[in-house]
Order: sequence, then C-alpha cells, then structure tokens
Amino acid sequence: MVQRTLLIRQRLGLHARAAAKLVRVASAFQSQVQLRRLHGDVTADAKSILSVLMLAAGRGTELQAIADGVDEEAAMEAIAQLFVDGFGEVEAESSL
Repeated sequence: MVQRTLLIRQRLGLHARAAAKLVRVASAFQSQVQLRRLHGDVTADAKSILSVLMLAAGRGTELQAIADGVDEEAAMEAIAQLFVDGFGEVEAESSL
C-alpha cells in the first residue's frame, strides 16, 4: 500500500471533467485507489466518478490518495502526475 497527499491546484477544483480524467487514469490499473479529504474525512473510490464528485474538492483541498494492489506504485505515480499538472487546467499565474 502506498499513500500520498495531493493538492487540488486548478481554479475549478475537482469538477466533472477533471474527475473523469482521474477515474480514467485510476481505472487503467488493477490496484484499488481511494481518495480521502484530509479535512472532513470523506472517502471516495477513485474509479467511480460519482464517488469522486462527492468529495466536493475545490481549489486548495488536500486529499490523501491510497493505492493498494499489484501495480500500486505505477497507479500512484500516474494519479499524482495528474494533480501536479493541474489536470491540464492550471493557469500560469497560479500560486498554489
């Protein structure tokens, strides 16, 4: 099992399009991937768009990602890269 804290950087937060990207990436791996808000203790299955949207994660929200399975390291790296890249939506002037 691997864990990492991830920060939502894009202005619109984890909205439908970003959530769909996350679900697509997580679903490509065999490992189970869970996301948990660090404040509020809400947990989501990263392979379920409805579950991810229920996190109601806006800009600046910190999430703990937990991957568990045979390809957990690769799954975590791919998901973390989405967050680092701001799901392709971060403006150049962003300070987060």
